[in-house]
Amino acid sequence: MQGVICTFLSKCGRKANQSTSLRSPASRPFTAALTIFVAGSLLTYSAAGQSGPQSLTTQGYLTHALSPEVRAMHARVKRPAPATPSGFQLAAATTVTTTTFNSEQGPGPGPIGPGPGCDLFPAPPSVGATVPLSYFGPSPSEVNQSLVGPVQLLKSGTVDAAHGTITLPLYKGRLAGTNKNIWYILTDVSDSNVAAELGLNFSTKLQFSSLAARTGNLDAAGNIAFNAGTVNFAPTREIISGPPGQEFPPKFARPGAIGDANYGPLVRLINAGDVIYNAPMVAFGVDAAEINFPNGNVDYSKVHDEVVAIDPINMTVTINLINGFSFGRPVWYISMDTSIPLGAAIEHNTFAPLAQKLLLGHDDSFASPVERIFIATNGAEEGGCNNPQRQGLSADLADSFRPNNVLGGIPTIALDYSPNWDAQLFEWTQSAIDQGFRGQVREEFQILNFVRDGLLTGPGGAAFGSAGFSINCPIVQRLD
Repeated sequence: MQGVICTFLSKCGRKANQSTSLRSPASRPFTAALTIFVAGSLLTYSAAGQSGPQSLTTQGYLTHALSPEVRAMHARVKRPAPATPSGFQLAAATTVTTTTFNSEQGPGPGPIGPGPGCDLFPAPPSVGATVPLSYFGPSPSEVNQSLVGPVQLLKSGTVDAAHGTITLPLYKGRLAGTNKNIWYILTDVSDSNVAAELGLNFSTKLQFSSLAARTGNLDAAGNIAFNAGTVNFAPTREIISGPPGQEFPPKFARPGAIGDANYGPLVRLINAGDVIYNAPMVAFGVDAAEINFPNGNVDYSKVHDEVVAIDPINMTVTINLINGFSFGRPVWYISMDTSIPLGAAIEHNTFAPLAQKLLLGHDDSFASPVERIFIATNGAEEGGCNNPQRQGLSADLADSFRPNNVLGGIPTIALDYSPNWDAQLFEWTQSAIDQGFRGQVREEFQILNFVRDGLLTGPGGAAFGSAGFSINCPIVQRLD
């Protein structure tokens, strides 16, 4: 399966008129076409980010208990939780009125879509009751976060449920040895005490991600001097989808932001206990005046496509949220980087070659740095957002709303959370479709059961498993 997806990238970055149409996912020619399309872009964009076979013992850089002095250094990273900007104009509307949305810049539509297939926000408990909502007590999750109810997991920011965004502290670091600014956010960290102090997600699996991490040092102000890694935000994102009903795989795909061979979102802080942070870049090599868009209307030739507003004066950045599920519960997350160009183009995020060094396919085994994300290729798309069973990449490329992916473990539900999501693409078999079994799946073991029962396979009938790439998707909010 890794070879299938890796090969799928060969046409990414080529001219659209060199593309050829791709056949039905159920056919063997589809697998061949997918293979031709995926692999080459790893060579087109960067071969330097790849690595040879990795052992589990070399993947991890184990951290130890931090001294009070080192913990004090990390405390300087803390910023006040920012307020949601008022009056900003969302680049992503809740309805789509153009036919060129797959080549538009920016994040695409937000998570509050026009129908049940594009809006997972839970209905209030008063629906069907004889008393109004005010008669209901607080959610059980306010007493115990593992119980039903909403839980904000990334506490360093402010969630705007009306618009489906989160506003986070913006950090201004630098590239060591230069005067170039690196504008970034922080979402996850490998140390539980630092996570609690800063309001970030804790992921013990980040300890085993050092091969895919840049290095850096904290300065006295709590900002990072990165030793390597740059991103070019100037490219124009473009996707030419496949024919109706078979929009995935696309005929052509180019991401809107491309990192160099040394760029990945993770950073290991050498002078601060070797703690690993998830620090995705949102702008590079620009001054504050060039990216001052506090009310929206962002210039995406300078800023990450998932940003809907950025304020380098007040040091805040507002990012689009994305619908998904974790063990049956609806969630919101953000999508910042992908290790292959095709994924970065579809995800509206940054191609991060260094992330190719993450060890994939080992899920929750010892020293694994990843958790699994399950992505339908040919889920239900008829009726678009009005279809409550809507799901998958073809649906995404057909109507521009996100594919309702299924995440593995997240905090409060499981202990194995990682923002490094190992993509596992699945396809409904033609037999399952003909029998009317295709629908929206919401839970990891439901998917694994359907694979076992022969209802789902990998793309083109291939064996189900890791697709050979990862996506950096920090969890933000559990909706119930």
